[in-house]
Amino acid sequence: MSLCRSLSLLAAAGLLAVAPAASAQQVAPARRVLPPINYTEYKLPNGLRVILHQDRSTPIVAVNVWYHVGSKNEVSGRTGFAHLFEHMMFQGSKNYPNDYFSLLQEAGGSANGSTNPDRTNYWEVVPSNFLELALSLEADRMGGLLEAMTEAKLANQRDVVKNEKRQNYDNRPYGLVGAKINERLYPADHPYHWLTIGALEDLTAASMDDVKGFFRRYYVPNNASLAIAGDFDMATARRMVEKHFASVPKGAPIPPVKVTQPIITEEIRMTMEDRVALPRLYMVWHTKPRFSAEEAPLDVAAYVLGGGKTSRLYKTLVYDRQIAQDVSAFNNAGELAGRFQITATAKPGKTLEELESAIKEEIAKLQAAPPTTEEMARAYNDVESSFIYGLQTVGGFGGKSDQLNQYAIMRGTPGWFEQDLARARAVRPARVQALARQFLTDKRLIMTVTPRAKNAPPAVMAAATAAGTPPAAAGAPVAAAAPKPLVEPKTLSATVSQPPAGPTPTFKLPTIQRRKLKNGLDVLIVEHHELPVVGMNLVVKGGTAADSGVAGLASLTADMLDEGTTTRSSLQLSADVAAIGARLRTGAFSDASGVEMQTLTRHLDKALGIFADVVLNPAFPTADLQRLRATRLAALAQRRDDANIVAGNVYASLLYGAAHPYGRSGFGEKASLEAIAEAHVKRYHDTFYRPNNATLIVVGDVKPDMVVAKLEKALGNWKAGAVPAIDLSVPPPRDKSVIYLVDKPGAAQSVISIGQVGVERATPDYYPLLVLNTMLGGQFMSRVNLNLRENKGYSYGARTQFDYRRGAGPFVATAGVQTAVTKESVIEFMKELRGIRGEIPVTDAELETAKQSLIRGFPRGFETPEQIAGRLSEVALYGLADNYFDSYVSGVADVTRDELMRVANKYLDPSRMAILVVGDRSVIEPGLKSLEGIGATVTVLDAEGKPVEGGGTK
Repeated sequence: MSLCRSLSLLAAAGLLAVAPAASAQQVAPARRVLPPINYTEYKLPNGLRVILHQDRSTPIVAVNVWYHVGSKNEVSGRTGFAHLFEHMMFQGSKNYPNDYFSLLQEAGGSANGSTNPDRTNYWEVVPSNFLELALSLEADRMGGLLEAMTEAKLANQRDVVKNEKRQNYDNRPYGLVGAKINERLYPADHPYHWLTIGALEDLTAASMDDVKGFFRRYYVPNNASLAIAGDFDMATARRMVEKHFASVPKGAPIPPVKVTQPIITEEIRMTMEDRVALPRLYMVWHTKPRFSAEEAPLDVAAYVLGGGKTSRLYKTLVYDRQIAQDVSAFNNAGELAGRFQITATAKPGKTLEELESAIKEEIAKLQAAPPTTEEMARAYNDVESSFIYGLQTVGGFGGKSDQLNQYAIMRGTPGWFEQDLARARAVRPARVQALARQFLTDKRLIMTVTPRAKNAPPAVMAAATAAGTPPAAAGAPVAAAAPKPLVEPKTLSATVSQPPAGPTPTFKLPTIQRRKLKNGLDVLIVEHHELPVVGMNLVVKGGTAADSGVAGLASLTADMLDEGTTTRSSLQLSADVAAIGARLRTGAFSDASGVEMQTLTRHLDKALGIFADVVLNPAFPTADLQRLRATRLAALAQRRDDANIVAGNVYASLLYGAAHPYGRSGFGEKASLEAIAEAHVKRYHDTFYRPNNATLIVVGDVKPDMVVAKLEKALGNWKAGAVPAIDLSVPPPRDKSVIYLVDKPGAAQSVISIGQVGVERATPDYYPLLVLNTMLGGQFMSRVNLNLRENKGYSYGARTQFDYRRGAGPFVATAGVQTAVTKESVIEFMKELRGIRGEIPVTDAELETAKQSLIRGFPRGFETPEQIAGRLSEVALYGLADNYFDSYVSGVADVTRDELMRVANKYLDPSRMAILVVGDRSVIEPGLKSLEGIGATVTVLDAEGKPVEGGGTK
């Protein structure tokens, strides 16, 4: 479960929510641009709003519940309750006391929840024949959660929330800034004064009666909206809803939260130090709430000022003056209040004063003259296309079920899509200018974050307070607490009879139509006509493994592709993409580089012209290369601030060594980045970006003959060439397990990575390994997550993964854990790794649950054009047959327990694994050294994975 900001339907699609209220006179004449979203809406006698939307394209159904309660409904001293219930709602209810996740996962479903200041959201996406299971679970926790709530469960989830805070706030660069801004921006009695996660001392002090009272007040049917979207029968769904929800009693009426709009009467300046490499500036203003008349124009102002590469701040601060590492602007409008924020990070050697001065200049220009016609058109086209992109999926965060609930709760009508877009279309340049004058004044909050001096004591206050214990003296190690299980281990089977599943739905895999252009480029085409959207995904074999020992070359080459062509400058290219509301991404990972583009069908010709220009005609201008290289060198220092990034880089070097293609940093290192010249980038592109070394995947609203003709015209001049082989030989295995430690003084958590070199994607053991990993650490109800998160309370989440590649990719078991139980977490990881090999035998029930989870969940991976393109990328990159996915279900179903034991013992050897811990050495090293059999030597490394002098400790 994740703590989420307010997700408007547009923000969920990667967009600012440009859609606030305007009067009828302001709205431009209606013109339909969105596909109709047909739905049925009604209410049960207990007040529950029900919304039904059919989408038969994939045999899945989404169940989505919004409760109109968030942290805004809390009071000072009793904060964090709404977020706590986001967790507690997954801990079992009257008729399902233990098995919420296991039942859904065995059904092949997925589930999650989120909380923000204004609402709490829960959702499931399941095969269509398991609709009643999802509804029964939602209804049971609405009506019967408290009957299954125990002190042990409450204590367990308090601890999970503390781990979440450590991971997402205390242990994250700039992670505590938001709390500081909120505390100063809003008065102490304003519900936005505190973070949604709340004050952990409030949760620790809260009694069971406090918690239950909050639930009884807000988690009632008359304060909720239920949306069902997907492949279902209307009459059957209505009967199921009546059966499971009608008996839930109605709650007392809940009056709306009313507050005085906060104001700032003079400029406020704040500063704080953090363990970061680069200083950062935040400028914040009060604005207006969601769906106010001011929201849409202010969203456009944010887009014009800081909405990506086409924005004014990017051009001035990042591109022209090169004083900022990054810059962004957004207007975040909540139900009770809004705020406009600009954030900029200084480049090395540049000052926050320079950033502030430049930002003020751009604000003054917007106040002096309205946005241009081109800026307004880009802003609207971005909104329009994002509306349509957001309709591609029925479930999850931002899916159609989520959007219907959002409008139902916040606007009183689920089908507010067209009105929302119409208000965005009604925004006029003069209105944007006027509101910039009204709101972006000198009455603001300016927050600066500067790097903490290297000799400053570690910041242990936040971590200690988060643990619910008195903070240690500054710089003092935190004593390890005696760990103990907080709840009994969960079972993997239901404790009561669950609703029977309906007949297994028929699922037809999308038809792949393979073509080849005259220049040898393979083209895979899938028709998908549900929405007027087309996605193009070029997969180039090579990636960071082909960088010829120059770490970062492939990645930097890919980044340069959208920095300009022989006919378009970097800024012109970005403007052309934005002008049609398209999305262009370039990038490189271990085995492939690629160019992806998503566009509306009516803009396909223009989009294809841009796409071909990027692939065939990159200019690689020296000035842009120097700018990107400087940005990346600065980012290297930033990456050292993040323990998870440090762990990933160092772990790869430990498994493979710096000489292996998989052992080098794909992002690059200081020496390699400084050495990369224009000639290197051009040579990499000329070598690997060849039609005979690539596959183009096209999925969407197209006809094959038509699109192939367009591709021949656009890409026909792309010439084939000789492509060198890449040596991906497997490095020799280590002879014993070794603990490696990267010191991160004052860290609120330890990040653990344990594993060894795994297998290539072409392995014949793929299916047994897939099932094995599903049980071990591939999902929420896996062994390692149940152990470290649910049973022990050590972590916010623990996972394992086989990273399949063209060569043997890494296997890793990883988690961020409480500093005080680092040693104990390593013990539990090793116990689970030995257990899956036979010490904790796999039961028939456990095996069947894992297999059914994979089989029943298979159709969910083919719902959207983007998902289909992702699956076809596997076909292209790993040389799989076009009909490969036809055998997926049988491949999983045929896995036996004997096969599991064979692959577990063949590919997992805990006696020969690398054990990497990134954390506070002064606290965790003694415990690691005491680990029996593996702690005799702890090798201390720096953030680049190089041994620290004198760091091999006994």
